[in-house]
Amino acid sequence: MTQQALIFDGPTFEPARDGERLTIQLERVRSIVSDGRWITLAQLARRAGGSEASVSARLRDLRKFRHGSHTIERRYVENGVWEYRMADLNRSIA
Repeated sequence: MTQQALIFDGPTFEPARDGERLTIQLERVRSIVSDGRWITLAQLARRAGGSEASVSARLRDLRKFRHGSHTIERRYVENGVWEYRMADLNRSIA
């Protein structure tokens, strides 16, 4: 298990079981949302290979200091659906 795998936490987190999987999923989610395009949780889950709950948790992880303190923006679409993207300080926000 890598050191990266040890930077997750929570009452149900078990490093041997979850560390590598969460690390890989975090990197997939980071890669997808860092393009600056808006994406729903359903779309993100399909592209990253996880559930909506798990990719939502990875978005929360990206906001944490230990995962980069990224700004994850969200906007309401309709019918309880939200879109997300990682803010890029080198572009203007539309």
